[in-house]
Amino acid sequence: MLRRAVLRFGSDRKANVAIIFALMMVPTIFLLGMTLDYTLALRKREQLNAAAADAAAIAAVRPAMLVQSDTAVVKATAEAVFAAKANLPGLSSVPTPTVTVTDTGLARTITVSYTAQSINNFPGVLGKQTWQVNGSATARASSAPNMNFYLLMDDSPSMGIGATTTDISNLIKYTASAYQSATASQNCGFACHQTNIAHDGGTKDNLTIARNRNITLRIDLVTSAVNQLLNSWSNCPQSGISGGVMQCMAALNNTTYKAALYTFDLRLNTLATLTTPSLAGTKVSNISLMPVAYQNCVVVTTNCKTDNGTDILGALTSLNTIMPTPGLGSNAAGDTPQQVVFLVTDGVEDKISTTCPNASFASNNRCQQPLDTTMCTTIKNRGIKIAVLYTEYLQLIADPNTGIQKTDNWYMSWIHKYNQPTSSTGKIAQNLQACASPGFYAHVQTGGDISEALTDLFIKVASSTASLVK
Repeated sequence: MLRRAVLRFGSDRKANVAIIFALMMVPTIFLLGMTLDYTLALRKREQLNAAAADAAAIAAVRPAMLVQSDTAVVKATAEAVFAAKANLPGLSSVPTPTVTVTDTGLARTITVSYTAQSINNFPGVLGKQTWQVNGSATARASSAPNMNFYLLMDDSPSMGIGATTTDISNLIKYTASAYQSATASQNCGFACHQTNIAHDGGTKDNLTIARNRNITLRIDLVTSAVNQLLNSWSNCPQSGISGGVMQCMAALNNTTYKAALYTFDLRLNTLATLTTPSLAGTKVSNISLMPVAYQNCVVVTTNCKTDNGTDILGALTSLNTIMPTPGLGSNAAGDTPQQVVFLVTDGVEDKISTTCPNASFASNNRCQQPLDTTMCTTIKNRGIKIAVLYTEYLQLIADPNTGIQKTDNWYMSWIHKYNQPTSSTGKIAQNLQACASPGFYAHVQTGGDISEALTDLFIKVASSTASLVK
């Protein structure tokens, strides 16, 4: 009888779903509880990483911290930021981070790591009160270095071109015979600074005409840009700073900057040797166009057939002998500032040379070609940075009223091929960009804001930023 009852029970399928469900309830509840607590723990980890660890790491590499040599202060700052951000609900306590500070030269790397306990909602299911989570964040930045800036400005005759198309047209117009009965260079888009105009029978050179007619020249824009860099800038984000962009950035970055001021044409011309930005700024007014003896002659001779006046390679070569070997630019004992060349030019060499492989005009050994970058490479190989502002070399534009000089024949014959397909992408631009250190090249067309371009380029060179690594 008992045996038959057991067999009937074993073969009976009534209510088997309920029995199986009851048997599965225990693992199901366990899995649901574990999943919920694990998900909440992961969410706490994400919040701690984003809100606390990242913020703490970034705070420890901000400019004010980069100049702090006491690592205990740096660690305390990171820990304080972490504590303020890590007080999250659902944690058994506010975790204490481990902060690691690694300095290498000017670079500082901060790693903030932590271990936290996320409170479980089903402690009985998991058999423990909390779920452990951990994470970390790493940030790296370089403190802004002390720097010496060598400002090298093109003052050759081509910088006497009108600053805008209107200025160019007006210069052509006001040098025409209808306006000037005796001028050295008629119908000319260059405001040549001629010191011996009597040779051509003139009484007034084109630079004088430009000044009398309030025509702005490209050299004027360069002068204004350098003045903003060294003497006066109204947009400094820090109040109470007098001077130009250089003084402002020195205060913001807590660095020491010095400046030297040079122009170049046939040779390197020294306006101010390395000194404070303010003292160098007193020499900005001395930036002026290179004087020429008369049209087509840079010196007084009896048989002058060339008006060359731009030796960029020669200027860089001379400057290379002046600049010392750069240091890291830190404040460590025995270290020296970094060295930076700021080159402002239209990028076309115009000089006397017996070896001119890419010359466009070889008569009388006159060489017109894009910048030879060999000295740029030599300078950069010494660890010196080069920043280049290209004031684009464009053909002159005819006066719309008179129709004078509808095309610039000289430009079309000798320069045009180096500006193809555009002045921003042709060989002139390519060589200048190759001369510049990576990221330190900018260009501005005729009529563009040279002051803004030079300021932006300087800030790019002088600034450093913090970044999260992971």
